[in-house]
Amino acid sequence: MATPIESPSTTVAETDVTDDPEAVTPPTDDLTSDERALLVDNLRYVLDGRWRATRDLVRESADRSDLLPDPSRTLDEARTRILAEMRELAQNGFAAAGFAADHGGSGDVGASITAIEMLGYADLSLMVKAGVQWGLFGGAVENLGTARHHDRYVTAIINLDLLGCFAMTETGHGSNVQALETTATYDAATEEFVIDSPTPSARKDYIGGAAEHAQVAAVFAQLITGGPGEEPSSRGVHCFVVPIRDENGDDLPGVTTSDCGYKGGLAGVDNGRITFDQVRVPAENLLNRYADVEADGTYTSPIENPNRRFFTMLGTLIRGRVSVAATAGAAGRKALTLATRYGLVRKQFEAPEGTDEIVVMDYLAHQRKLLPLIAKSYAIACAQNELTSELHEVQSGSAGSGPDGRPADDSDAGRQRQLESDAAGLKAYATWHASHTINVCREACGGAGYLDENQLSIMRGDIDVFTTFEGDNTVLTQLVGKELLSAYADDVQGLSTAGWVRFVVGMARDVVVEKTAARQVVQTLLEGSDEDTEKSNLTNRGTQIRLFRNREDHLIRTCAQRLRVALDDGNDAFEVFNNAQDHLLKVGRARTERVVLEAFIQAINDCDSRSAAEVLGKVCDLFVYSALESDLSWFLMHRQVSVERAKAIRRGVNELCTELRPHARSLVDAFGVPEELLGAAMLSNG
Repeated sequence: MATPIESPSTTVAETDVTDDPEAVTPPTDDLTSDERALLVDNLRYVLDGRWRATRDLVRESADRSDLLPDPSRTLDEARTRILAEMRELAQNGFAAAGFAADHGGSGDVGASITAIEMLGYADLSLMVKAGVQWGLFGGAVENLGTARHHDRYVTAIINLDLLGCFAMTETGHGSNVQALETTATYDAATEEFVIDSPTPSARKDYIGGAAEHAQVAAVFAQLITGGPGEEPSSRGVHCFVVPIRDENGDDLPGVTTSDCGYKGGLAGVDNGRITFDQVRVPAENLLNRYADVEADGTYTSPIENPNRRFFTMLGTLIRGRVSVAATAGAAGRKALTLATRYGLVRKQFEAPEGTDEIVVMDYLAHQRKLLPLIAKSYAIACAQNELTSELHEVQSGSAGSGPDGRPADDSDAGRQRQLESDAAGLKAYATWHASHTINVCREACGGAGYLDENQLSIMRGDIDVFTTFEGDNTVLTQLVGKELLSAYADDVQGLSTAGWVRFVVGMARDVVVEKTAARQVVQTLLEGSDEDTEKSNLTNRGTQIRLFRNREDHLIRTCAQRLRVALDDGNDAFEVFNNAQDHLLKVGRARTERVVLEAFIQAINDCDSRSAAEVLGKVCDLFVYSALESDLSWFLMHRQVSVERAKAIRRGVNELCTELRPHARSLVDAFGVPEELLGAAMLSNG
């Protein structure tokens, strides 16, 4: 197993490199074709991670150009086509891995997420449609339901004999799920729940599948009930299986569906709206893993605290969030593959005293557009592999759980909370990266990138909403910061903003900045580096880690200090929080970027190919240098780097782009996008 390496050019930070953005650097790759093929294979082995066999299976089956989106299709044609592709996936057993063996699946959570991720190389509408059916709707039934629901629904969900949708978001409430307005009132006389949309803002909105295909909805609503002698009251948000269409596709009595129509992308997904007018469903349609209602209306739950109960329910559904992050990463990698290949064939302008035009990838400005994004994609892929593996372990039962489905002890509870925080942070980080990357790739391909036949313009529209669904990115990033400041305390869940601020400011400082344990490879690198980051080379991996960790630590401390003024007389806790919101978001982003870096370092450490490890070392350096460059104002303002070091960082990005330019094609080939899914006229026209 190779040890973590530094860039072979250990003087990157000190090397004088021209700052001319039009400087031309010819490639100097001396590898033979066989050596290059071996390098690509070894890089791909690292990127593919634990479920590489699943990736290869999907690559083989998805290596077909007919899976690509066709912009000439009408909305109805696009939706019909995606449903047909879904049925083909079902016939090939695509969804089985996502469900437990005793429910009709194979119970391989990691394989399920990986397979969904790989659909990001084909049509993102297919991935979203599959994610809604099997991940969100199916996941709600399996994870929130009990045997009666598993026996009745799961096999039909897997086989697509039952098409469903996930009805959580409302016109008036998206991120604030606890405040949803849809009600489910228990009627003890008939032993039914009455599902109702009491206000216009209670309408379920943007629901994938609701416009046309879904027959049943997993509806999140405020459960209202009271036992004998009790006044009915809300017990919080719970999930119910509610039929919405008959066998002819017509709305059932009391249900009104409508179509969201044309969107900014994802033409194959039939997003729609649902309202309920006193719709009755049997009591058994309550997904009752965490709470139940007895025949007389008595409410019971193994989790007494209502906030903990709510967050436990939602915590079981994070698979969708992890899948969205993974697929966004895949979409970004595909865009970079298209743009890089085009950059290697497209020519513009002659060199001084030359007659032949120059390949655009030889321009430093073009390298700076694409290579740092490739480096960041590698880092995100490694972090995603770790997150998928951790989710697999937790949801496969490796983390202990009690009879009520909650973690068996505090360590398992902490592991679950850490997983939820990591999933939130990476979802935001990866989807923002993908949206930015695809747009940069479109620009890097000039007019060709704007043509639908070259895919990038379609991908840009399709990826856009990834920053919004499965959790708005700003809210998720804020959640990461809040979790850090509250040290994953259960007591903070469900508190109002003012209550959360008071909780944080009342904590001791050493709790507020509590550190997560460093993995062994990181600890070793830290011990081998100088604590003063100005005294060691920027290519020193320990120094890089320290810079990221120092930023995170400083942000946590200073954010806590800003919040502490809420204790002063006359200060409004919400106003204090609102004024510090930019700081809190910075905490969340810094923490996630540090986690991504350390995951990348671990992957390099585990790589047993020397040639691949050396290239990955340079890629990691470029990720670090470009991350530092993008946040250079903060590092300078807080004296984390000197002016001279700041200049060295900029030079270092240039130098690393030059060093990695000969490997540009190998780096994107290692992403393993099936060739038929890279169909683009610009690649053959040059």
